Amino acid sequence: MRSDILTTSSVFEANRARGVVRFDVHARDGVTRRGILHESGSLRVRFPSPEGEGLSGVFVNTAGGVAGGDNFDIDIAAGEGSRLTLTTAAAEKVYRAPGAAAQLNIGLKVAAGAHIGWLPQETILFDRARVHRSFDIALDETASLLLCEIVVFGRTAMGERVEQGEFVDRWRLSRGGKLVFAETVRLDGNIGAKLARSAMAKSGAAIGTALIVPGDEALIERIREASDSFSGEVGMSAWNGFAMARFCAQDAARLRADMMAVLARSGAALPRLWLN
Repeated sequence: MRSDILTTSSVFEANRARGVVRFDVHARDGVTRRGILHESGSLRVRFPSPEGEGLSGVFVNTAGGVAGGDNFDIDIAAGEGSRLTLTTAAAEKVYRAPGAAAQLNIGLKVAAGAHIGWLPQETILFDRARVHRSFDIALDETASLLLCEIVVFGRTAMGERVEQGEFVDRWRLSRGGKLVFAETVRLDGNIGAKLARSAMAKSGAAIGTALIVPGDEALIERIREASDSFSGEVGMSAWNGFAMARFCAQDAARLRADMMAVLARSGAALPRLWLN
């Protein structure tokens, strides 16, 4: 192999973005406050003015997006009785990766009576993007969680389409120390052709998941009452003490509207940035 190619590759590897955010929150006199915060690299979290008794956090990626070989780690602990809602300042863009996949690792620990709402804005994949994402969530038996993720394969309004790439999404949820949900989604190779299949996405460009803990059939029935307003496909079910809604739509705007309708029926409060 030519030395100039090796040099270019080594420079690329050395300039990959790294970002770490770790913090905890605790409840004092019924109000949630931030504890110890660690930030490094290009990942930051900011806390707007408190909203009622809960606390809101907004992630900011100063790298301007995610590229191949980038590595981001988030680790959050919500103490007993605390309430925390998390979102992002903007949609996260994952760019073409000529080499290694980007790594995104999220760990959430939720203590007794505490609640975390994980509500980032969309993750947008460009053609030939490569990203591996992992969620590891540990809930107390009396904790609650709302976790929503939207993934967009190309900006349809810009005429963009994802043909090739790699997207691996690993979710593990334990409750009371027992694993109650485990799933890994893998889309690689010719993603465009796979999404075009009727059994996959029927040429849809956006998929999403909302995980609600605790959740039951009564919650699912309330959500189904809004089904006439959905512009994409939405499937819902409840088991093991939690509820889940799956989304698929032709574009991000339609999916976002469907998810907001589901969350409204579930009684969730949306971050202000979702409403701007």
